[in-house]
Amino acid sequence: MTITSKRIGVLYGGMSSEREVSRESGRAVEESLRRQGCSVASIDVDRDVAERIREEGIEVAVIALHGRWGEDGAIQGLLEILGIPYTGSGILASAIGMNKVTTKQLLGHFGLPTPKFAVFGAANPPEVLPENFPSPVVVKPATQGSTVGVSVVERAEEFPVAFREAAEYDPFVLLEEYIPGREITAGLLGEKALPLVEIVPKGKFYDFQAKYTKGMTEYIVPARLSGTETGGIQELALRLYRALGCEGCARVDFRVTPDGRPYILEINTVPGMTETSLLPKAALAAGMDYDALVSRMVEMALEKKGAAR
Repeated sequence: MTITSKRIGVLYGGMSSEREVSRESGRAVEESLRRQGCSVASIDVDRDVAERIREEGIEVAVIALHGRWGEDGAIQGLLEILGIPYTGSGILASAIGMNKVTTKQLLGHFGLPTPKFAVFGAANPPEVLPENFPSPVVVKPATQGSTVGVSVVERAEEFPVAFREAAEYDPFVLLEEYIPGREITAGLLGEKALPLVEIVPKGKFYDFQAKYTKGMTEYIVPARLSGTETGGIQELALRLYRALGCEGCARVDFRVTPDGRPYILEINTVPGMTETSLLPKAALAAGMDYDALVSRMVEMALEKKGAAR
């Protein structure tokens, strides 16, 4: 079965704080599918999405949504009800991957390395930075992507403002030990580990601006790591992917200390697909151009045994 035989829906935009990034991902995916001769309907997702999907006669969906209602299992659940196969992970893996706190707890359960962390309710913030979290410390909302609401607190007096900013996006705020070293990401295409990408932002850290502004970040593919270090990080990424029951594409983000110790930060079950996104860069380094990557994502969705999982 070829992807050109199916009516493909690209679900993008959405209602989250990452809407504009999702629009860019969706446009790029749509252009790729049209280049490949596919029948495509692009749907900017809002509360009438179910009606739009039916009206367009969608047979398989590419999820290019980011953030709430796109990565958290919500749209996946709707597509399950409609009986439409879709790209990426199912409901449970999506929900877990979106929640950084639950992901952290599972990392601990499976003995996978992750920075020390603590969780606080947004309604009851600590008055000062906890003593067991000396600065710098990372402050982030429990459920956002694209570094939305994330701060690296270098001085204790910066903590209250950083906490309030994170609390604007989620009722729970995560404090995480800052790991000095390099930012590395591991892309996965099913059970295949792609070449690692090393991220070198020109600013203090890999924030929203660094992610989506051309020239603000240098990407080194493959990452400047030994074969042993590379293999170890890829295996950790696969272990988390399997532990969550992920499907399709995913991306696992790491910090790697100067002496080579990797720490898992989080998993992204709907990796970005913009022209500056990390997964396409990793795929290209593996010999798969953007069109081939998009085609393979749709093929994997269609290969699943029915929509239910």
